[in-house]
Amino acid sequence: MKRALDILVSMVLLGLSLPLTIPICIILKFTGEKRIFFRQERIGLGGKPFQLLKFTTMMDSVANRPDGGLVLDTDPEVFWFGRILRKTKLNEVPQLLNVLRGDMSLVGPRPLTMKSFWRYKPEVQEAISRVRPGLTGIGSIVFRDEAGLIARSNLDRNRCYEEIILPYKGALEQWYTKNASLLTDLQLLAITACVVLFPNVRLHERVFPSLPKPPVSPADTQVAGEKD
Repeated sequence: MKRALDILVSMVLLGLSLPLTIPICIILKFTGEKRIFFRQERIGLGGKPFQLLKFTTMMDSVANRPDGGLVLDTDPEVFWFGRILRKTKLNEVPQLLNVLRGDMSLVGPRPLTMKSFWRYKPEVQEAISRVRPGLTGIGSIVFRDEAGLIARSNLDRNRCYEEIILPYKGALEQWYTKNASLLTDLQLLAITACVVLFPNVRLHERVFPSLPKPPVSPADTQVAGEKD
């Protein structure tokens, strides 16, 4: 049933997105590095790698930075049009093709690079590998503005990610794998639609009272408790 839902919804969304994706492709072809798609190897079901698709938003050189490609929208490597795509999440639209191909699901843990995958504890790695990565999910909802949260924190971006975001996101993804069901997926899809329209809504806390709590107070760090 989950796979049938993935195929049906991804086909419908791909069709509905054409009026947006065609102009985006034209703009990308004539701006930045003149590439439409960004491809990157990510970890999929069973730990098998696949090629993730996104619209190009930044220079290729970002992947070789010492910080491992942890990018903020204000970084000079991000193109002006890329900032718009990242802010609106339209850069994620090509991942519907990944869903259609079976690399991903509509709902699941966010697909990780190999470098990011190995930063998690073994039990989190095992949990993430049991399910297909998702276009959206509880981690994506809670940390829907991860780059912005890092930028607004008082910590170095790598320290903020390692000490605040990574442990909590891992706990959230473990929660999902333990509670995964068609009903949970439908609820997460509905919540995703709500946060797109109303970014500050915290509907997930009311729908899923059993979610793990942030490791620290959001007031102390300005980052725990929100997000990609």
